[in-house]
Amino acid sequence: MNLTLDMQNALSPKVMAMALAGLLTAAAITTGAHLRLFEQVWFRLEQRFSSEETQRQALWLPDYHVTIDAKPLGNDHDMSALTFDASRRTLFTVTNKDSHLIELSLSGDVLRRIPLRGFGDPEAVEYIRPGVLLITEERNHRLIEVHFDDQTQVIDIADPANARQFSLSAADNNNKGFEGLAYDPREQRLFVAKEKDPVRIFEISGFLTASSDRPINIDVHVNAKRDRELFITDLSSLHYDTSTGHLLALSDESKMIVEMDANGTPVSSFSLRGGNQGLTEDIPQAEGITMDDHGTLYVISEPNLFYAFKKKS
Repeated sequence: MNLTLDMQNALSPKVMAMALAGLLTAAAITTGAHLRLFEQVWFRLEQRFSSEETQRQALWLPDYHVTIDAKPLGNDHDMSALTFDASRRTLFTVTNKDSHLIELSLSGDVLRRIPLRGFGDPEAVEYIRPGVLLITEERNHRLIEVHFDDQTQVIDIADPANARQFSLSAADNNNKGFEGLAYDPREQRLFVAKEKDPVRIFEISGFLTASSDRPINIDVHVNAKRDRELFITDLSSLHYDTSTGHLLALSDESKMIVEMDANGTPVSSFSLRGGNQGLTEDIPQAEGITMDDHGTLYVISEPNLFYAFKKKS
């Protein structure tokens, strides 16, 4: 009897160690599945062996290198989203607490601030055409078309010029966290990013072509397969590239940008962590992404940091 007890006591640390290892492995698998780490690693391996033809047909994000790294943007905080104004060759962002529309130079200098009066927590902004932007409200779940020019001192949501609005409740009843906007000018469709729970990208047609002299016919489409296979845990911003027809998706939690082709299949990505793409440190909280007409990629991060990336020749 004493021998049996001694053997059990001798074996118990090994058993406990094996049990602990099993628990840690299970926890790692659970965490990895939640963060979709395995899918991300697998995609990076596939990306490494992509054909030259695939790379030529894509923007191919691995070839981008940082040229402006964490430039402070003054005292403006809570910047959310980013868009390129092709007519002015400048960038626009919005702040969501002290609500302003902010115009930036392509080198990240603040050019002007326009107060947004009556807006409920603006989260995204997108260039549509000269003098016209779209802004999303997180609090009231609306898309609002706004108009401005060089003389604009304030943008008031009650202004009749800003009357074209669309409730995102029509896209999703559980509409918490609409974070990003992108515009396809050829098809005149909008891509609207839902942050998480679950990650969704809604395609909206008809809103920008609606007018007072004809019935409004707005169509909302979801590519469920694309959204399921997008291996990121949240969406912060979107950008549609007209040269390739590809969509860029920015994820703060997953610290990456993913390029998807016209079918919604991921084709390339890059990491927002320090040491990648020439970054000195992690991009702390990436909130907005856009590209200009020369292919330069811009990222904005809370609290007030600006980044630019160019493709290596």
